[in-house]
Amino acid sequence: MTQTTYDTLTLTIQIIQLLTCLFLILVVLLQSGKRSGLSGAIAGMADTYMSREKATTLDGKLAKMTKWVGLAFVVLTLVLNLIQAIPVATA
Repeated sequence: MTQTTYDTLTLTIQIIQLLTCLFLILVVLLQSGKRSGLSGAIAGMADTYMSREKATTLDGKLAKMTKWVGLAFVVLTLVLNLIQAIPVATA
């Protein structure tokens, strides 16, 4: 692997990781809180009743997106660290 290919690959993965990070932050901030004080304790029964349809709501979709985008972020971080650990042969 030449130095320019190595630099291009590293830069590309860093840009993808940055975009993934920003998207992950956005998805987490769009989610609503799970419970809020006493009103959350009172509404707990209704929460369990309506949890069947949680996957179809916006919060359910955001929670699923958070898991997948978080996994992509971790994988990109590991790949980036592995690529940077490989010594580049200089000619």
